Amino acid sequence: MSSPARTIRVELGERSYPITIGSGNLSQAGAFVRENVTHGRNELSRVVIVTDENVNEPHATIVAESLTEDEVRVDVLLLEPGEQTKSVDAVDGLWQALLEIGADRKTVVVAVGGGVIGDLAGFVAATFARGLRFLQVPTTLLAQVDSSVGGKVGVNLPDAKNMVGAFWQPRGVLIDTRVLATLPEREYIAGLAEVVKYGVILDGEFFNYLEMNHQKLSARDDDVLRDVITRSCELKAAIVSADERDETGRRAVLNYGHTFGHAIETLTGYGKYLHGEAVAIGMVCAARLAERLGRIDASMTKRQIDLLGQLGLPVDLPSLEADAMLNAMARDKKTEHGRLNFILPSGIGHVDLVGDVSGDDVRAVLSD
Repeated sequence: MSSPARTIRVELGERSYPITIGSGNLSQAGAFVRENVTHGRNELSRVVIVTDENVNEPHATIVAESLTEDEVRVDVLLLEPGEQTKSVDAVDGLWQALLEIGADRKTVVVAVGGGVIGDLAGFVAATFARGLRFLQVPTTLLAQVDSSVGGKVGVNLPDAKNMVGAFWQPRGVLIDTRVLATLPEREYIAGLAEVVKYGVILDGEFFNYLEMNHQKLSARDDDVLRDVITRSCELKAAIVSADERDETGRRAVLNYGHTFGHAIETLTGYGKYLHGEAVAIGMVCAARLAERLGRIDASMTKRQIDLLGQLGLPVDLPSLEADAMLNAMARDKKTEHGRLNFILPSGIGHVDLVGDVSGDDVRAVLSD
């Protein structure tokens, strides 16, 4: 039995779309897809579900069954799970698969999975036949609170994460908190890093809530989860609505911890750390850099470390050469004219884009 759903809208004019958050509402995916790609008209005839081998049973199967009930033709494209799949080769494979099954401009792509699947399927939807309608059904916590919302889609290059991509907004995002019960513990914990990020960058009261409810959050309490996912989506939706294409600098705050985190992922081969784990370490590095620059005191850094640790996230930087980290960060999309830019806090609930940070200050943090 499903619980009453909550709906948040990402306001982008004609590209606006809903984020529907419920518990037990995955079986309603067919109606959700139809409503948001046809606006109530009977124009849905073909859907391609992109998923991975871990998610196909039961989640993608439930979505497929809910669509076939409406006599929609459904094809399922299966990928291997893991960050290594988020590659140009995988995109080419999906393009070829769409050609082989006869997909056309009226085909709708539905991503059922975590951030890798959402990013890949979204990029394929953005580029095949110059753009297909696309919806997100995220099945990991990280995807539910972050990557499924906002329209950033793409793939990794061997030496740079998320370097090839596009802005392609979904027609809707359907979130069922109940699917998180099947998520492996490590992946669930990794998703909590992005939740903590929202508290640090935008909402000090939300950070306090996380501190007070960390045990229930770790235990996957459904009520706390729905509150946390809803608030995270509200915060991200507001940012995306104000700066859809990352042009004013407003959206940049969402990258807190990611400059360090992406470098960690790149240098460890996209396999040793899950994205959220690398971001957790990256947030600690960013807090220590802010402390070194006199923006915050040690107590704020400690609050972040304590909360991340209580949630089971890593906080210690792996043994990586400082110069290798700096080189990897220099290839980050947020680097401008060779100058390193970082999102750094000035207090819990507020961060700024800080430009032209010296390499010596970064090295000091990396060597600490």
